[in-house]
Amino acid sequence: MDWSIQETARMTGTTSRTLRHYDAIGLLPPTYIADNGYRYYDETGLVRLQRILLLKELGMPLNRIAEALEGTSDPIAALGEHVHSLGRERARIERQIAAVTATIARLEAGEPLMAEEMFDGFDHRKHKEEVTQRWGPEAYESSAHWWESLRPDDKQSWKAAVDQLNQDWANAAEAGADPEADRCQDLAHRHVQWLRAVPGTPANDPSGDIDGYVRGLADMYVSDARFASNYGGTEGAELVRDSLNHYLEANADR
Repeated sequence: MDWSIQETARMTGTTSRTLRHYDAIGLLPPTYIADNGYRYYDETGLVRLQRILLLKELGMPLNRIAEALEGTSDPIAALGEHVHSLGRERARIERQIAAVTATIARLEAGEPLMAEEMFDGFDHRKHKEEVTQRWGPEAYESSAHWWESLRPDDKQSWKAAVDQLNQDWANAAEAGADPEADRCQDLAHRHVQWLRAVPGTPANDPSGDIDGYVRGLADMYVSDARFASNYGGTEGAELVRDSLNHYLEANADR
């Protein structure tokens, strides 16, 4: 049995535009294209797509996903590894649910809060391995030291600014804004300036590859559901990606 691109998008919760993008970059070509131009996928294609979506959930950018897919000839073994990783993530989420539930119970009962209990599963250091693999140990250590050195008020202000930027992106996507429009290019400028302000990243390093770094993040916003949710979903993340890429091209000599 084969499935059309519309059926595949509906089943997987993605979009036809995303599937066409995967085809364009060679990540997921359709099994065949019918005379009417419709793309179709067979079981092998769906298995490959499932792996792509699983790796996205684990925060892997598209270029790394392509390498992972090509480097594994046994899809059953690869899916087994995905199951193991998802199990770890499920355990972390279950710890968070238990921590929040305990906080609610203590507040309702008027009991004192247990600080260590409240933040079980919320340790930001869970990203250490992921950041280290992508940008090296110095990037993680520098960023972590900077964040931990901030005062509580400064952390709150930083988070508020990031939340506002994310909301502005989501609003622009909902309004159907064009990536090349002034609105989106202003947001792209704010976004790049925000990235520049984080120590330990190539964007913060005057000699760093900010172009490659921002483009890699932009792809990850689309490929990783955790990031895409910050911008209202895949469509919003695609707007961010396209806007950032246009901004980099327009400011290449600056």
